[in-house]
Amino acid sequence: MDTKPSRKRPELSIVVPFFNEEANLPELYKQITETLTGKYDFEMIFVDDGSTDGGYEFLRKCHEADGRVQVIRFRRNFGQTAAMSAGFDFARGDVLIPLDADLQNDPADIPRMMDKLGEGYDIVSGWRKDRKDKAATRKLPSRIANWLIGRVTGVRLHDYGCTLKAYRREVLAETKLYGEMHRFIPALANWKGARITELAVNHRARTAGVSKYGLNRTVKVMLDLMTVRFLGSYSTKPIYVFGGLGMISMVLAFIFLVVAICQRIFGEKLHLNKNVLVTFTVLLVMMAIQFILMGLLAEIMVRTYHESQGRPTYVVRDRLGGPDDEGK
Repeated sequence: MDTKPSRKRPELSIVVPFFNEEANLPELYKQITETLTGKYDFEMIFVDDGSTDGGYEFLRKCHEADGRVQVIRFRRNFGQTAAMSAGFDFARGDVLIPLDADLQNDPADIPRMMDKLGEGYDIVSGWRKDRKDKAATRKLPSRIANWLIGRVTGVRLHDYGCTLKAYRREVLAETKLYGEMHRFIPALANWKGARITELAVNHRARTAGVSKYGLNRTVKVMLDLMTVRFLGSYSTKPIYVFGGLGMISMVLAFIFLVVAICQRIFGEKLHLNKNVLVTFTVLLVMMAIQFILMGLLAEIMVRTYHESQGRPTYVVRDRLGGPDDEGK
């Protein structure tokens, strides 16, 4: 068996972020190699997110024996999204497939995902239809989060949280990941015109190691969802958000002032300087001014960001004709 690294770009890059998964890594390496060897030209990129066990030493030996294995080791724990982002940055494959190191994702599903990509899709998202997790702490929060993410982003998937997905390389070219953003890649890619589908995949119960997921991650996901919504709808026109809030504040201030004047003339003859509605009016006017100024500052920052890096505010899928075609 030839396990030397190929100089040409491999078909697949398997990206495995992990943290203290020493007990699962040998079996995972075995399953990946047995599933893919002879079918695809592939590489495996393991990203050690600051582990304190012996997982890195095992993978170092794998690298020495198998040139298809790459290992990236962080100085400390930066989180799953950062680890996955590092794996994507160093991957060379035409298709990038992340999966968890806890053996709950099944590498045997990878060929099926590749077949699905061959039907013309850019992303194949795994769906843990028969999920082997606790209902109260994992399944129920996940269902609520998936429903909410679908409603906010407009991209309806059953399982945003499934790490096992297949991405064409070009889909991730302009995607930078922060926080817990890795789960939102399908939504971010869809806004750029990517074609997405789901595939029911096998999900297995954890047999070794300790889960790194908890209910606190749900809070992080909700906060990141607000960021995703803003980036998807207003990243090139933030004045619409802050200016809109400013306009709402102005309207409320006007209503409160009118009510206060009516109370002074027709009602309780309450002096304006003693009416709490006047205080609210002044507060809302100040808030409106601040919102509008924040919107203007955000506009300046967004324009500087795009123009300084030469980043367009659009994404082109295909182009026929034009100066680049002359003489060809």
